[in-house]
Amino acid sequence: MNLNILFEDRFIIAVEKPQGIPVQSDKTNDEDLMLYIKNHLKKKTGHSESYLGLIHRIDRPVGGVVVFAKNKFANSELSEQIRQNTVKKEYLAVVCGKPDKDEDVLEDYIKKLITINMSKISDCYDKSAKLGRLKYKLLDSVEDKDYGVLSLLKIELFTGRHHQIRLQLSDKNIPVWGDNKYNKIFVKKKDFTNIALWSYRYSFKHPKTGECIITECMPKDAFPFNLFKERIE
Repeated sequence: MNLNILFEDRFIIAVEKPQGIPVQSDKTNDEDLMLYIKNHLKKKTGHSESYLGLIHRIDRPVGGVVVFAKNKFANSELSEQIRQNTVKKEYLAVVCGKPDKDEDVLEDYIKKLITINMSKISDCYDKSAKLGRLKYKLLDSVEDKDYGVLSLLKIELFTGRHHQIRLQLSDKNIPVWGDNKYNKIFVKKKDFTNIALWSYRYSFKHPKTGECIITECMPKDAFPFNLFKERIE
């Protein structure tokens, strides 16, 4: 795999994660994004081992921007920005149906179900549930001959709960197209489909200079994102 490097200096590296590749090693033992980046750094520096700090994750089926720290100082600074909620995480999603509101903030308590690698909506009295918050904006809707109404949403993610976007949108009856965990249409399908959820922009302050860094990449020109080419480009 050829890395698409969006930004790199001696403190950070931001890359485009392809869909279907895990960010870090998991029980499948499939090659992961961190492995590819470490190989890149090895070739670049000539060192057999280079520091690479994982700042945030996106789900395996999801593609888009992922940012890593190249030293402990940057790792600490970027992690603190996440704790203080000063980073900005933005996604594009194609959902089945059309939301009731053109723009809304969703707040739910989310509980991770470890044994089945899913999450569910709970309540504030559940000690194992954590508050999840996001904001969406409807960009466009189209009628598709196979799937009916499909809508393009821009999402700002304020928290980072397990499967948060997929779960919260499904709970509002606008599940993400291609999601075989939370979209009933695709749970029943045997054929593999890429989920229509893309981390297109990640903004943060540079750990050393304080400059605002905006890293972004757009989803591939494939269905169903290609139904909304004019709104995405």
